[in-house]
Amino acid sequence: MSVSEKAAYLDNAATTAILPEALEVLYQEAATVGNASSLHGAGRRARKIVEESRERIAAAVGAKPQEVIFTASGTEANNLAVKGMFWQAQNDGEAKTGISSSPVEHHAILDPLEWLERESGAQLHLAQVDVNGVINPESITEIMSEHGATISFATFMHSNNEVGALQPVAELADIAREHQIPIHTDAVQSFGKVPLHFADLGVDAMTISGHKIGGPLGVAALIAKKTLELTPLLHGGGQEREVRSGTLHTPAIAAFATAAEISQAKLNSNSERIRSLRARLIAGITQTVSDVRLNGGANTLPGIAHFTFDGAEGDALLLLLDAQGVQCSTGSACSAGIAQPSHVLIAMGMAPKIARSSIRFSIGPSTTEAEIDRAISVIGEVVVRARAAGAK
Repeated sequence: MSVSEKAAYLDNAATTAILPEALEVLYQEAATVGNASSLHGAGRRARKIVEESRERIAAAVGAKPQEVIFTASGTEANNLAVKGMFWQAQNDGEAKTGISSSPVEHHAILDPLEWLERESGAQLHLAQVDVNGVINPESITEIMSEHGATISFATFMHSNNEVGALQPVAELADIAREHQIPIHTDAVQSFGKVPLHFADLGVDAMTISGHKIGGPLGVAALIAKKTLELTPLLHGGGQEREVRSGTLHTPAIAAFATAAEISQAKLNSNSERIRSLRARLIAGITQTVSDVRLNGGANTLPGIAHFTFDGAEGDALLLLLDAQGVQCSTGSACSAGIAQPSHVLIAMGMAPKIARSSIRFSIGPSTTEAEIDRAISVIGEVVVRARAAGAK
């Protein structure tokens, strides 16, 4: 790739380019002084911006403004939900140490769950998933029937961040409600890409994030019913219903609200265009490369295309594609410099060696046909070279 050529950015599930409108709002607000907790004029002005943004985000997700709790990241929001609900159950004096979830959750859910298991004696009840990474409702019914009396809460992702599989969250919420178990969903990947309505979904809490929808990094929200009691992670000024202390990032919150409104207004048109680009990519890759499989099934997010290339290491594919100006992701975790197979693919039944031969392309609103065609044009040679390297 020459210096003048622009790389094809196909890693929008990791982060998206900030929208020009959101960037303008971010700049404008960053140039204006004011702490939303202050009582003077500058503080009141900042508070007005925050509360108007809260209303705009609530409208975008089908929630009430008072249900929007701002955080600095989706990870923080997930931790607040997971630890906050578990600790609250213990504070209420209930003998509820069980937690229901799935093995395909993002690490921002799995890691705090495992931490609670290790540090607080939580008992994890993980549901079964099918070969496409979809949570099995019958498995949840069995878990709830057997352990419901001791389960403090449940958490299930709305869509999978690696293979894109959409989850039956509304059905899972119905099952949880039958046992009077509060339920949280990590909807970070779904927000702005598929229809998402907090009230209709039937959950008690939901995580969304700004930088996945063309908003800035460093701002997210936990949407939580007013009736849901949470033990805070942070203690300090008592902001955000006294469950998330800390000075509110007014510029980022305002830009987040702008991106949320735009993503909802363009949801259908963006989805249609992104699905068309995804189909173009899938057709091009499957016609160019042998022994390749598409993961995630038919019911997926519009922009995620996750492939397994037998005989080619995912890390090698990633680096070779990057050298050719195509940026994507393996979707795998890395520990102490040693690549590990994806926990999602392992839960789907893949052998570790096969799981390590997978990469994720993720398409966003700013993706062009030229970027898709660039990936298609180089994938054949890249896979040949990766397979040759793996055979040595």
